[in-house]
Amino acid sequence: MANHRELVGAQKRLKSSTSAGEQVTGTDNAEPRETRRSSRLQTRSQPKSSENRRRELESTPPKRPQSFKKPARSSLKRKRGQDADHLSQTEDLRSSKRPRIPPQSTAEAQWKVERNTGTAVADPLKNWVLNKSWPNEYFKQDSQAREDLFERDSWLEEQTDQPPPPTVQYVEIDGFRYPRPIQKGPPSLRRKQSDSSLTGSSDQQKREAKSAPYRDTRYTTLLAAKGSYMEKSHLGITDSSLSSCKALLSLEQTAPNDSLFRDDVFEETCRRVQGRNEARIIRSISPYIVPSVEDMAILGAAKLSCLIENVNEAWVGSIPVEGPRPQPDYTVGFGRSAFTDEQLRKLDPLVGSVFDTSFFVATYRMYFPFLTSEVKCGAAALDTADRQNAHSMTIATRGIVELYKAVKREKEHAREILAFSVSHDYSAVRIYGHYPIIDGSKTTFYRHPIKKFDFTSEEGINKWTAYKFTKNVYDVWMPTHLERICSAIDQLPPNLDFQVFPGSGVQSAGHLMSTLLHSQAKEIGI
Repeated sequence: MANHRELVGAQKRLKSSTSAGEQVTGTDNAEPRETRRSSRLQTRSQPKSSENRRRELESTPPKRPQSFKKPARSSLKRKRGQDADHLSQTEDLRSSKRPRIPPQSTAEAQWKVERNTGTAVADPLKNWVLNKSWPNEYFKQDSQAREDLFERDSWLEEQTDQPPPPTVQYVEIDGFRYPRPIQKGPPSLRRKQSDSSLTGSSDQQKREAKSAPYRDTRYTTLLAAKGSYMEKSHLGITDSSLSSCKALLSLEQTAPNDSLFRDDVFEETCRRVQGRNEARIIRSISPYIVPSVEDMAILGAAKLSCLIENVNEAWVGSIPVEGPRPQPDYTVGFGRSAFTDEQLRKLDPLVGSVFDTSFFVATYRMYFPFLTSEVKCGAAALDTADRQNAHSMTIATRGIVELYKAVKREKEHAREILAFSVSHDYSAVRIYGHYPIIDGSKTTFYRHPIKKFDFTSEEGINKWTAYKFTKNVYDVWMPTHLERICSAIDQLPPNLDFQVFPGSGVQSAGHLMSTLLHSQAKEIGI
């Protein structure tokens, strides 16, 4: 800086001396006037004429900082312009020495704008830090959110609309507890319902409607809440039941010779029913998976005449576990002919009339059902069939347990398979055994998977497996099951009669049942 100031001072003195020389001499021969200089300037420069100094200044550009270098001017006509150029150099030099202010980042600038304007930030956390609020978008429902919020859960509504299962009352006599049958309604209503109850057509539904409560997987949870589990117990089944299941699968049975499952037409049969509805599968496939027990009795199997079957018939005489009463595609149980008159008299007070529901009947014709079959289309639909069968066979197994509880022998059937179910479509079959776990006064129900298979695979090597298993249930397992039922009925007291509440005007269950059956027999001429 000092050198620069000295240079500027020398230039000013040069201007003044040049103007003075022009006024005095006016000729080239005039001697230049001596000029006083500082000692530092004398050492740096020698005395020169004004013309020489001007040429030197014009030929030598002033030094500038490299970063602020500007293109040199072509000529300097006036010294004033030269001074202005030196002043601009000084200002540039001063400006280059000023401290630089770092520019604000884009993010900081955006934050300040958003903070001042109150606009929402894309990042919700930044928005909370700046504006002390969450973005407005968080409080606006999109179309999907509105759909989810206002979507109706039709299945849950249907389950909520279902009346709760009736509560069974027990009567204690001489230390034994007996379940009383439950009346369906007042006498006037029961009279209106009598015809439909006798025919078993009450609560009949279309196939699609009857399976609706079971389509949702949440039904499994509802069933488990009532003590029925669609799985194996960690205790498993007894060795005798396990051996029985193996025998039912392995024992040979005679298959029909002329049928749609004949070797030369089997593949064509399966091709034609693939993708068809349930009615079509029931028509062409079901007879060779679960054969008709009454057809066998008609064709000569006399020992099966004690059995009765229902096809798509509602269990109007049963007490449901959860949801509506079952209505299986096919059911097998015992008819009244399976029991002696004495056994029926002992059993009637527990069953009640045709207007009542109890643990021991499916319909007024069928006692102690032990086999159900459900038909569905598709793999996922088989899960629905399994849930339907689980409900039905829980009712069936519970009936045997309640009968044995009435004679204090229920522990004899703990972990014993007491019922079977079959779920199938046009190619797949699932067979289960159902059994109770009895722990003191608590009873829970489980199922045991006996066999699952595709009867169309391997050229139909397993096409008769379910058929033979079902026939073995009829021929081998059923007689033993009937014997244990009869042994419990024989232990019931002979004169069991539940007294009704005073003033009700309703007859005892056993008397009403006997009167009704007697009147029906007279009508048909028996």
